[in-house]
Amino acid sequence: MSIIELFLIALALSMDAFAVSVTNGLSYKPNLKYTVGTALCFGVFQGAMPTLGYFLGSTFSEYVEKFDHWLAFILLGFIGGKMLYEALKSNEESKITKLTPQLILVQGLATSIDALAVGVSFATLSVNIVTSALFITITTFICSFIGVIIGKKSGNILGNKAEIFGGIILIAIGTKILIQHIF
Repeated sequence: MSIIELFLIALALSMDAFAVSVTNGLSYKPNLKYTVGTALCFGVFQGAMPTLGYFLGSTFSEYVEKFDHWLAFILLGFIGGKMLYEALKSNEESKITKLTPQLILVQGLATSIDALAVGVSFATLSVNIVTSALFITITTFICSFIGVIIGKKSGNILGNKAEIFGGIILIAIGTKILIQHIF
């Protein structure tokens, strides 16, 4: 596999993490600690899942592919729905929910489930998993870091509607993942 192919795969895998990072920046206006934490969490999950998939190999690929999209849909839908509920519940208050490490972990898991199947395909292609996983981790870290910053700057423009917008984005990402796998 060429470096260009690996970069394109890494970039494709990081797009859901990028979108969720933008949402985090929009909705929660995280400080530098949470910006780096989000990027690191998403990067590590994106690198770890292909590694796990690689070692599971093609033996379990048919089972993983049967439910990975449902899990991502449920997790992202739940988080997005919770954001919408909280935003609409406190309509007159412009209170922003705190971004917690637990929420970042769930987001990291939800956005990286499809990378597990990529790891299984890496096993069939005899790809160097260490180099590939490191490349995916770094690419996702950079994309996620930039995403939070973009979201944070855009959030100033959107004001108190950012949390509603962020919830809709998360639900849309989960729905997109589900539809792509069903059709």
